[in-house]
Amino acid sequence: MFKKVSRGITLLALCALALSACAPAATATQAPVAQAPTQAQAVTQAPASPAATQGGAPAAGTNWCSGVNIVFFPGGTPGGGFEQVVYNGAVQAAKDTGANVQYVWSDWDPAKMITQFQQAVATKPDGIAIMGHPGDTAFDPLIDNAESQGIIVTSMNTQLPLAQAKYSANGFGYAGAILYNAGYSLGQEAVKESGLKAGDTAFLWGLKAQAGRGERTQGVQDALEKAGLKVVYQEIDDATNANASAGVPVFTGIMSAHPEIKMVITDHGNLTGTIQTFLQAAGKKPGDVFAAGFDISGNAITAIQGGWLQLVIDQQQYLQGYFGVLQLCLTKQYHFAGLQIDTGAGFVNKDNVDTLAPLIKLQVR
Repeated sequence: MFKKVSRGITLLALCALALSACAPAATATQAPVAQAPTQAQAVTQAPASPAATQGGAPAAGTNWCSGVNIVFFPGGTPGGGFEQVVYNGAVQAAKDTGANVQYVWSDWDPAKMITQFQQAVATKPDGIAIMGHPGDTAFDPLIDNAESQGIIVTSMNTQLPLAQAKYSANGFGYAGAILYNAGYSLGQEAVKESGLKAGDTAFLWGLKAQAGRGERTQGVQDALEKAGLKVVYQEIDDATNANASAGVPVFTGIMSAHPEIKMVITDHGNLTGTIQTFLQAAGKKPGDVFAAGFDISGNAITAIQGGWLQLVIDQQQYLQGYFGVLQLCLTKQYHFAGLQIDTGAGFVNKDNVDTLAPLIKLQVR
């Protein structure tokens, strides 16, 4: 009996196989086999959204630094050719991040910067962006006090290398030119473009007496002297440091006492922007002496285009303002360490001035 049942099952299985082999092709109502999309389909079809396990959205959104209180030092006075651009960069960063920023102007006076920094610390902000003109010796004890209270400090324009090394992990960064290198580069380029020879005389108007800040002036002098030039040096006095036009009597006096001067280098943005006034007061015409300096401004551009100013090194000071605010936000919100950003990148002369002029008039460059 079992053998007969077994043979029956076997015969049924063989019949089923035979029937399936002879079955007709699938009809239109049957589901087709999935095929790869054509090239056109691949281009026009949007990709699927990532799964939750593939990562979240970017952390930073609109106003990602809102609620963070910052005190920011632009440097000189409102409307100054250099510091106004620093300020503009900071204002844009505040707008982009949502940070609450208070601005403190200091007339480029290191003593005032120290007093104002102490006052800023007393308000207990989340962060302070400073100009490093007073130098490490004067500034560092005050920075120690601020850091001990949890206030983030960062610097711009003039480096504080000791404070930066000590508090870099806490967000102390630097946005600006490396001062000695920038000064040396300007002096070297000025010699090259002017064609002056060993024995010629240059007038250097700078700030060697300021700790830290003076390294830039020293760099210029070293480059000029290495080329064999004789250097007539004049320290920028406090009145001229705050208001460039106050320096007219000083400039005319130097030029009168040294009629052999063939080059003038001003180590101060506002003085460089006033070079046409200085030269005219001294009875000079465009091109009578080779004029160079720091930094780019609307007045400096006009002076280059008019032939009064031949060479300017560009600190891109807008970036100093922007990254000063951004550094504090990045550290406060995301605990990033201090960044060092060298903004002193190039020169402006008659060959490229027209390219930059529109941006400089907007006070972005």
